[in-house]
Amino acid sequence: MVKTRKVTRRAGSPGRAATERRAPRRPIAADAAESQRMALLAAQAGLEKKASGVEIIDVTGKVDYADYLVIMTGQSDRHVAAIAHAVDELLAQRGHRALSVEGLPQARWVLIDLVDVVVHVFLEDARGLYDLDGLWMDARRVPVPESAEARTGGGTGRPGPRSEGPAKDSKAGPGES
Repeated sequence: MVKTRKVTRRAGSPGRAATERRAPRRPIAADAAESQRMALLAAQAGLEKKASGVEIIDVTGKVDYADYLVIMTGQSDRHVAAIAHAVDELLAQRGHRALSVEGLPQARWVLIDLVDVVVHVFLEDARGLYDLDGLWMDARRVPVPESAEARTGGGTGRPGPRSEGPAKDSKAGPGES
């Protein structure tokens, strides 16, 4: 059964009858696993184009416009555009067409709306300015799989589980190895 919502038109506007039935923009909860797979694919596409600072933020139940936010950073406007095109292309190949892509050709901040997943590709200064990471600091993070970013030491310099450095031997004294 498809849920419906009542939509009214403005008085005096031409077109359809006063009310109509439409399928909701948000799918039912059974698609949560698919939404997470889409977010992981978007992160993978960004990492393949050497995006840094890739994070997947679970906003399920916190907002009504998406289940996951994928945030990543490019080094230049051309890099941001290339990352955005790669994300859009990979997801389209997998059957997930973007509802909207905003921010091209300037490419300081590109937003790709995939309904359940919203991908943000930023230039570093724009990412710092809008601080979506800080806005959603209390939201759960989905681990991004081991990637080219982790192997090459890429990223934004923010500490993370893979960038804590080598473990120290607690038995060795000062100056001892």
